[in-house]
Amino acid sequence: MAHAEIKTVVQWARGTDWRLTLQHSCPDHALIWITRGQGIAIIDGVRRGVGVHNALAIPAGTMFSLDLGKTGFGQVCLLPAGGPILMPDHAQHLRIRDVTGQNELTAILEAMQREQSAHRDFMDEALNAQARMLTVWLRRTMIAQGPQERPNSSARLMQAYAALVARDYTSGRAMAVYARALGVTPTHLTRVCKQASGLTAADLLTERSLHAARDLLEASDLPIGQIAASLGFGSAAYFSRFILQHTGLTPSALRQAAATRKPMAAAH
Repeated sequence: MAHAEIKTVVQWARGTDWRLTLQHSCPDHALIWITRGQGIAIIDGVRRGVGVHNALAIPAGTMFSLDLGKTGFGQVCLLPAGGPILMPDHAQHLRIRDVTGQNELTAILEAMQREQSAHRDFMDEALNAQARMLTVWLRRTMIAQGPQERPNSSARLMQAYAALVARDYTSGRAMAVYARALGVTPTHLTRVCKQASGLTAADLLTERSLHAARDLLEASDLPIGQIAASLGFGSAAYFSRFILQHTGLTPSALRQAAATRKPMAAAH
């Protein structure tokens, strides 16, 4: 039975910053609770500052990145997509200023952590029951804070672009093809993207491809040529140049470095 899961942000990133700081999407819904530090989140192509007592609700499949720096800390509750646990259709950024709301959320997350650590019979049912309480807390908080501002035309364009990239990044299409599909020029899309996220439209697309490439190189044994083809690269040589340009390592060296890190992480 698929069940909710709770992790620290560091555990979610598996000890490697790039898993969160590069644009990507998660197959599960995620509710992130930040308890220390501050940083930057780019969600659906829109950049926003985040800090202590901020909650981010990110629906499955939403493209995002999160950078809390070296001192930031938080927890994330992962909720299986497609199940009975309700989540908002669109990402939410909630600043929880009242102590009661902070304490309620902390209590639910701590109860989930205890249940998960104990690993008792019917743990999956217990975690999903607590996850339902978590989403009740989320919906009550959204109502209490009132409706978020309606996205302007730039934010709507960014949401549409992020959704297309999340869906089609393995196609190998250039940014200009996405712009044409959205009915705008590449120059306009790049300008809006830079204003909204701090990244160019090409940068967002590159980050999504790079995240997928690093994940497949570091977490699978697939041949490098097969990875290149699956991500829409015209050749393994082009893929190798892409990886070298953005990481400073060849695909083989990157895979070897990841394999070396794994025993060290297990030792800790």
